[in-house]
Amino acid sequence: MSISVVLFTCDLRLHDNPSLAAALDGTERVVPLFVRDRAVDAAGFAAPNRLAFLADCLRDLDAALRERGGRLVLRSGDLVDQVRKVAAEADADEVHMASDVSAHAHRREERLRRVLEAEGVRLHVHDGVVTAVAPGGVAPAGSDHFAVFTPYFRRWSEQRLRDPLAAPRTVRVPDGVASEPLPSRDGLSGLSEGLAAGGETEGRKRFTAWLRSGLAGYGDGHDDLAGDATSRLSPHLHFGTLSPVELVHRARRTGGPGAEAFVRQLAWRDFHRQVLSARPAAASADYRGRHDRWRSERTAGGDIEAWKEGRTGYPIVDAAMRQLRHEGWMHNRGRLLTASFLTKTLYVDWRIGARYFLDLLVDGDLANNQLNWQWVAGTGTDTRPNRVLNPVVQAKRYDPDGTYVRRWVPELAGLAGSVVHEPWKLRGPERAALDYPEPIVELSEGLARCKQARGRD
Repeated sequence: MSISVVLFTCDLRLHDNPSLAAALDGTERVVPLFVRDRAVDAAGFAAPNRLAFLADCLRDLDAALRERGGRLVLRSGDLVDQVRKVAAEADADEVHMASDVSAHAHRREERLRRVLEAEGVRLHVHDGVVTAVAPGGVAPAGSDHFAVFTPYFRRWSEQRLRDPLAAPRTVRVPDGVASEPLPSRDGLSGLSEGLAAGGETEGRKRFTAWLRSGLAGYGDGHDDLAGDATSRLSPHLHFGTLSPVELVHRARRTGGPGAEAFVRQLAWRDFHRQVLSARPAAASADYRGRHDRWRSERTAGGDIEAWKEGRTGYPIVDAAMRQLRHEGWMHNRGRLLTASFLTKTLYVDWRIGARYFLDLLVDGDLANNQLNWQWVAGTGTDTRPNRVLNPVVQAKRYDPDGTYVRRWVPELAGLAGSVVHEPWKLRGPERAALDYPEPIVELSEGLARCKQARGRD
């Protein structure tokens, strides 16, 4: 009897899952396995919000497997050791898994292959599971990756994507393979109050609804902070409860400017993954060094804490940071604004901001998070490394009526119109009545400090 193991990692779904489909092809039994990798915990990536979302995903995946006659096997510990043990317990001849791009994922895959081959078990690693176009699937002449998005997107758009795969009708799991109890978000502490629910069922429901009522307006509305017109699918893409290949196909079938803008964002996700795959050190080191002399936690501790708490005195920055703390998620325009404010206006090391985002973001994806932070900080792939986003100008452009600010900064809810973006201009009793801080830095002062540090003054 032929038996395979499918190792779920960042592909927690049954629909359009090439690893699962390959594991089921020609086998009589399959072990659907997820390993709670202790190395991920030790590296500090097991943040409460993501653990809660992961628990939702695993429970939903198990329920879907049980509807098809199977079940999810859960183990904890060293991933390589646990996969080896499960393969031995099931007498499996093959293990299937999705490819990933981090340095840890590369090392883990190499070690797993060696250990399994020593046991006579074949490891199959599948591309096109967590990306639409695999890292390395397109590359410029003379290089292993694209460093600029526009030419990458041109080539990416020319690729013929595989057809999405249907979810299996039946999954038969061999007897005798034990599982740990499934986790639950109940009892987890430190969760964001407004944290969204996880799981493939929730992800597909959300995407279908957004495809029907949100996609058409995405091109014009995705930067509208108050309108909240983004898809909010990033957590589902991070955990793989939705397939990027299926999302691209369905968006293109719908068509229109909104679909084109959405597909472009999915291409940005693939772009960052191909950069990190080729340059794993970019997770913590400058992709393009600027000889920065960043302010550190020791020298800028007060400013960093004000930024984290949403008490900088710049309402649009504070609103976005408070949304992050409440939801474990932040609007994309807010991410750009808060990152620019920390790295350019406060001139604080981008790694400090990236770490804080990873502590809270339910979609805390290493490639997207780190490389977007580097893009804003000017150490990444941005061809305009010294660009600074003025928070007041940006607020008036993307939250012209102040609705987003009033939603997240209730101290300013009584201010009418665009004055909500510049409360420091109020005088007398009106200003004194506000329990809201003065700006922690003048924008001109921050800009001058950044220019001086980069030798541009």
